[in-house]
Amino acid sequence: MVSSILDCTTLHNGVKMPWFGMGVYKVEEGKTVIDAVKAAVNHGYRSIDTASFYKNEEGVGQAIKESGVPREELFLTTKVWNTDQGYETTLQSFDASINKLGLDYLDLYLIHWPVKEKYKETWKALETLYKEGRVRAIGVSNFHIHHLEDLLADSQVKPMVNQVEYHPRLTQMELHSYCKKNKIQLEAWSPLMRGQLLDNKTLKEIGGKYNKTVSQVILRWDLQNGVVTIPKSIHEKRIVENASIFDFELSSEDMSRIDALNENRRAGTNPDSYDL
Repeated sequence: MVSSILDCTTLHNGVKMPWFGMGVYKVEEGKTVIDAVKAAVNHGYRSIDTASFYKNEEGVGQAIKESGVPREELFLTTKVWNTDQGYETTLQSFDASINKLGLDYLDLYLIHWPVKEKYKETWKALETLYKEGRVRAIGVSNFHIHHLEDLLADSQVKPMVNQVEYHPRLTQMELHSYCKKNKIQLEAWSPLMRGQLLDNKTLKEIGGKYNKTVSQVILRWDLQNGVVTIPKSIHEKRIVENASIFDFELSSEDMSRIDALNENRRAGTNPDSYDL
């Protein structure tokens, strides 16, 4: 059972990654992201997930510096954007990201989306960065099974993480099973379905039973399913609320009730139809 915000999963290369962290998608650069990340770290968060596309890497880096927490205690993720994919351009994008973050190394670097005809070359760049020790772990984001199979057929290093849209309306059972079998850690983006589940009757009922909010129930469900989760918030009260999920455990019956909410419905875009 994941019983602390400091608990980690061990990736297939031995690197420890926190089960719980904070995402900063659409968090405004500058004071907003700096204050949000500092609040999160102050309340025990040790994993922060950003991306070059989010345009807030500098603020994240500044918040880390100002947090007072030693770098080695933090787990930082960023991603290479679609227009930067390809071997050389990925290496350049990595350098730009790490400079903005003000870091010597990254904990996890991801391919943001599977850009056709490009993601294999991009992966080769990630393998280079990994072998050079500039990144502790490498992975992908928004990859379906067929993307992973295609990548694995022509790679030297297996992805450690696949970050995908994952919530009770999109349980991705087949993908999750495939990733487990291949020791690729599944990570959830948009775990709260961009707020679309907060009025769900079943989730509210389950929350009442444990004296927890719908958000807390969903995030606990993620962890009990063995999925790393990175909810986003800029409000300190919500940042604290999201992290208050380590003092209860959902019953197997309630886990099944949440699983049953699946409709294979996305809040974001299907990677196969993403306009790249």
